[in-house]
Amino acid sequence: MVTFKDVFRQLIRDVRGEKLRTFLTIFGIVWGTVAISLMLAFGTGLHKRMIKNTAGLGDRIVIGWPGLTAVPFEGLGKGRRIRVSEEDLQAVAKEVRGLNAISSEYMTSLRMDYGTRTLSVDISGVSHVFGPMRNLIPKAGGRFINPIDENQQRRVIFIGDELATNIFGTTDPIGKTVLLNGSPFQVVGVLTKKEQDSSYSGRDKEKAFIPGTTFRAITGDKYIDNMIFQAEDTAETDQLIERVRTAFAKRLRFDPSDKEALSIWNTTEQFAFFDNFMLAFNAFLGIIGVLTLVVGGIGVSNIMNVVVEERTREIGIKMALGAKQRWILSQFLLETMMVTALGGALGFAIALSVCAIFPEQLQEFVGKPEVSPVVALLTAVALGIVGLVAGYFPARDAARLDPVVAMKL
Repeated sequence: MVTFKDVFRQLIRDVRGEKLRTFLTIFGIVWGTVAISLMLAFGTGLHKRMIKNTAGLGDRIVIGWPGLTAVPFEGLGKGRRIRVSEEDLQAVAKEVRGLNAISSEYMTSLRMDYGTRTLSVDISGVSHVFGPMRNLIPKAGGRFINPIDENQQRRVIFIGDELATNIFGTTDPIGKTVLLNGSPFQVVGVLTKKEQDSSYSGRDKEKAFIPGTTFRAITGDKYIDNMIFQAEDTAETDQLIERVRTAFAKRLRFDPSDKEALSIWNTTEQFAFFDNFMLAFNAFLGIIGVLTLVVGGIGVSNIMNVVVEERTREIGIKMALGAKQRWILSQFLLETMMVTALGGALGFAIALSVCAIFPEQLQEFVGKPEVSPVVALLTAVALGIVGLVAGYFPARDAARLDPVVAMKL
């Protein structure tokens, strides 16, 4: 019976005897493996970069703006301004099911002073749940607004990282006091730098956030500028939007189908689009990579056909001495799989090396290429199939040789 050790010894003899042929065979597999691995790795990196940039705005949030009614409702004419108070927001939050979190947002521009520096800064008054929803992650040593800040109307402020640099320079802002239109506010947190490719009122790095209760106390505003909310199950965000719109329509008396009365931006649609787009894109890249690997497999199959022709007499002698067809088949099939595995291993090593040394300057645009477990598994499966198919037909031809005829060749 043929053993793995016998196959390995025969493979070594073939490699020594036909170095160039073996090199070209392995190179085809290496090239195909590198192609499919890197294509899928760059696709994975690009997907993560797109998701990261989109998540800079928020973690699958919905943004709503009260507007003007576009249709008459219950005797009230169109063009009526819808105003949402904090009480309205809290009442709807208690009524609507499937709501993970909701926060009002009040916005204005105020003068910020620190020492000799003065800037006009966009200020948002928000609740403590606003930060996690909007991915406003504080740097070490700081924090975002908390419920105690809201309940006690504390004069605390969370600032963007670029704003912190403009106001404080290289000085640590945590614990420092700034003046907003002459009122003192203590800095409790600074935004960790994040990617943000979209916004609705400016980039977070340039803004500052204070408790909504404090905002209303110092400005006298009664009505929100917009609201941010998030579903418990993001797959049901569309249904949640309809429930929220209906609840506000009932409380504020406007037609639930009136999209102008309460404008909505569902950012989860962007995530869904990116997921679907990148799935199709990665499938396209994977197909190209597999086709490249198939070309390498064809080369392996051709080489193995040549090997069978060169070793026809040897095969005939083995069969004459009692070697069975399945042993001959197994021998050549194992040789092919070993060559494929060697080429695949080298290809993986090259792909991982490219991913490891990929310049950070380019990662900002295309993401960091990553050979994920899924990519590795798909490539290994493709390699196995290619190796099996490439080796099977030459091995079958070898096993079907007539020993009498083979010994005469």
